[in-house]
Amino acid sequence: MKNRINTSLSALAVLLCCGALTASAQAVSVQDASVQSLSGLKVSGATLTHTPEDSLSVLMTLDLSEVRPSSNRAVVLTPYVVHGTDSVELPSVGIYGRNRYLYYVREGKSQLTGASEHSFRVKDCPSSLPYTASVPYTGWMDGSELKITSRIYGCCSDILDEGSNLLASYTEPVKEIIWAPDLAYITPAAETVKSRDLQGRAYIDFPVNVTEIRADYRGNAVELAKIRATIDSVRQDKDITLTSLSIKGFASPEGSYAANERLARGRTLSLKSHVEKLYAFPKDFIKTSWEAEDWAGLREYVAGSSLKNRDAILAIIDGDLKPDAKEWKIRSTYPADYRTLLAEVYPGLRHSDYRVDYVIRQFSDVEEIRRLVVSDPQKLSLNEFYIAAQSYEAGSEDFIRVMETAVKVYPDDAVANLNAANAALLRKDAESAARYLQKAGDGPEAGKARKALEELRALGGELKTKGIY
Repeated sequence: MKNRINTSLSALAVLLCCGALTASAQAVSVQDASVQSLSGLKVSGATLTHTPEDSLSVLMTLDLSEVRPSSNRAVVLTPYVVHGTDSVELPSVGIYGRNRYLYYVREGKSQLTGASEHSFRVKDCPSSLPYTASVPYTGWMDGSELKITSRIYGCCSDILDEGSNLLASYTEPVKEIIWAPDLAYITPAAETVKSRDLQGRAYIDFPVNVTEIRADYRGNAVELAKIRATIDSVRQDKDITLTSLSIKGFASPEGSYAANERLARGRTLSLKSHVEKLYAFPKDFIKTSWEAEDWAGLREYVAGSSLKNRDAILAIIDGDLKPDAKEWKIRSTYPADYRTLLAEVYPGLRHSDYRVDYVIRQFSDVEEIRRLVVSDPQKLSLNEFYIAAQSYEAGSEDFIRVMETAVKVYPDDAVANLNAANAALLRKDAESAARYLQKAGDGPEAGKARKALEELRALGGELKTKGIY
């Protein structure tokens, strides 16, 4: 049912002299109308304003210079605010011809729209009329429109013609919630020595029972190049000092354990000798070890496979039998599965794992650290990342970028994840904050971040909402 209000408002006034309405407004209409109606009315400067007193204020200028009804006629101008089925009428302005005006005066009757109407005899009507009115603000007025209806009346109050014009519209502005989460960052401990390492795995092929490396045999050139590239990637960096190279060789379970141990040892020492010829490393720089048979690697494959007898083979691997007995039992009990392992898995169990250990120098110059955040973040300690972050304004884009770069370099570190979660909260990214907080530990600082995340989610992840500060 249409909610229509026709009432006299104590807060409503029509200014009969030239002037301007002064008000402290919260929001202004999005349309400033300048229209001309069928009665000759011109309207300009129409605005709708939601005032601090929680009223909807209407302000416009009515140009009545061409509104000149004949002696027996009247023109009634009625502004109103409407949104859907809701509306509120504002006091009308009536301009009456001579006879029509005198009729109402003699009869002592109310004007056409009642006592709230502001009426003028045509000869006394001002050419320009500043118009203002205000009504209590209600929720439906968000998205409303200001319109004005012009009606031309003849004798016996018959409406001879009428029309309506849109003057302005009003939408509540989006206002930002002031959200100040209580966050606490942790300063990472400084590293006395920034020890790091690079690890890799090479699959060097050897002819049967041979331990000497042949660089041109099968894919050996590629595998040996991988090792050299790993070493060179840090050896040639002026900020890095190499401390050691570790090589560990493995053979597959095929054949006897004693033979495999000889092969693993011999091939590991052969690889060490090959690397020593490439670099002038100090004595004892390269450390070696070996494992006769890579049963751990075999178990990992079997556990993730679809072998018909997977569980039974796993039970054998996990059992107490000696290595040669295990290999024989698998081969003799499950020959089909064993052939699959021999062809598809055993070659990959013959590998050499290597690790390059090195130390990165300390950085103290803030500008240098800032550059490294962008160019070589892996060289920085968490404490150095924090130094860079602190050099920016908290919550700024650069501050957040540093914190989130740090957690990429140290993805499993609790402090890095906590500080990155705080940074994500500052940019109102609930999804990233939740992911970081999974690894942020259970300290009081993480508790504050989780509380802030709850607040953010309660706001739907959006810290802007209509009509709320």
